[in-house]
Amino acid sequence: MTGPQQVLLQRRGGGVVVRADGRDVQVPEEELADLVRRLEAEGAGPRWVWDDTTRWYPALLAAGVRVRRCTDLRLVHRVLRRSTAVDRELLAGPDTAAWDELAPVSASSGAPGGAAPEGLFEMAAPAGSLDAAAELARQEAAVAASPLRGRLQLLAAAESAAGLVAAEMTHAGLPWRADVHDRLLVDELGPQPPAGEQPRVLVHLLDQARSALDAPTLNPDSPADLLRALRRVRLEPPDTRSGTLQQLDHPAVVPLLEHRRLSRLHAANGWRWLREWVRDGRYRPDHLPGGVVSGRWAAQGGGALSVPAVLRPAVVADDGWRLVVADVAQLEPRVLAAVSADADLARAAAGGDLYQGVVDSGAVATRADAKLAVLGAMYGATAGSGGRMVDHLARRYPRAVEHLELAAAAGERGEAVSTWLGRGSPVPTGSWTQQAPDQPASDADLRERRSWGRFTRNFVVQGSAAEWASSWVALLREELWRLGSGRVAERPHLVLFLHDEVLVHTPAALADDVALAVRGAAERAGRLLYGDFPITFPLDVHVGRAWSDAGGH
Repeated sequence: MTGPQQVLLQRRGGGVVVRADGRDVQVPEEELADLVRRLEAEGAGPRWVWDDTTRWYPALLAAGVRVRRCTDLRLVHRVLRRSTAVDRELLAGPDTAAWDELAPVSASSGAPGGAAPEGLFEMAAPAGSLDAAAELARQEAAVAASPLRGRLQLLAAAESAAGLVAAEMTHAGLPWRADVHDRLLVDELGPQPPAGEQPRVLVHLLDQARSALDAPTLNPDSPADLLRALRRVRLEPPDTRSGTLQQLDHPAVVPLLEHRRLSRLHAANGWRWLREWVRDGRYRPDHLPGGVVSGRWAAQGGGALSVPAVLRPAVVADDGWRLVVADVAQLEPRVLAAVSADADLARAAAGGDLYQGVVDSGAVATRADAKLAVLGAMYGATAGSGGRMVDHLARRYPRAVEHLELAAAAGERGEAVSTWLGRGSPVPTGSWTQQAPDQPASDADLRERRSWGRFTRNFVVQGSAAEWASSWVALLREELWRLGSGRVAERPHLVLFLHDEVLVHTPAALADDVALAVRGAAERAGRLLYGDFPITFPLDVHVGRAWSDAGGH
């Protein structure tokens, strides 16, 4: 939280209080954009400090103003309040509970001047009642006293930059061709049905399934109803999950599975979704950095993080523009190598395909075994082939596996664990956490304990990977800004971020430069977090008119 001059913004009395160099100046709300524009043009620009990016930045973007850096007190507060490396007493203040409850504002609500709308993200207390200056002082004191000061400063900067990226992605929007989307739906579902009716393809598939099962009133969305119908034809599956149904040999299986797939498409991304979420060729969900406890992003509005592959051809660049699509190969195993300082696992990753590197090291026999071993270690496989593969992995890469085992053991003791930069895991609250070490535990308590251990085992990797990914997009944001000219949406700009994948919308003439920038930012993020540790983060990068041009990515 050091570096450029800090300028703190806070709304008071219908205007904005601007604090710089210890002095307060009252500025009318309507003059704020000009003030920010002017200060951003001076040298490297300040670091803006505000309660919450979603309450300030959308209005600035709408006025054509882009800021380089900020401290988002809401996002940083959440990180510090949970960090195991922070003295939480230093964060305590009269409005701490209100900061805990502060939630982002939905940019799609159209709330004027950053005011909080009713509904989707309604908060318990108005942001204007919070003392941003006092909260900043508490956060700075807590970080300064932490043994992980440098890492927490980096995490706070990355989290705040992620807030800027998220606002800019919502502002610019994801290019979306409604006509292509409609055509894809027709190809899959048949013509759009009248309101209240099902597409004819779904009706036909359901008729086929009902006929094959001799169940004229079958409700395929009811597991109990479906199980009864299957048992009447002497099929005894333990459940109705798709993977289970695929193992059955019966003429009802194919129409049932296809009905399930297309029903989900129709419900989640059908014509109603298209009407509600696509405007003027853009899809603008609310992106939420740190929306998951591990630090991964979340999103509100139309399922932005789960766009089905069948609809990716509808994500089409504007005329004269291109989409640069990049995703990281095997991000979490690479992060595991770095955070555990397992140089042998890093060497396995050096060739580009970490799983093949594990095979070449002699740890396991096949690439499939290597993938099973690595994923099993990160997610807690203990039995069957997965457990056996983990044992092989532990003998070849003991530091990586020990890092995971220690995290799992801490979780089973009811303790919090930490990511590389200092994000802490939630503390469990189950009854098993109150038991003395020598007290017998029930089977239910043992299951909960082991489940929490699997959670903390994965948290230390997934959360650290989320830190790398947020650093990547923060660095990439700066690189993209330097490539073009004009406002945010007139230059190369990020339009989607999916944990380990980014989409950049760029003028066609700059597409090759953007591809280089994407790779360069990934390399810089690795050095920023892990210094000289020899881990690489190779990318698959594709340039095309549509998201689907990237093939399987």
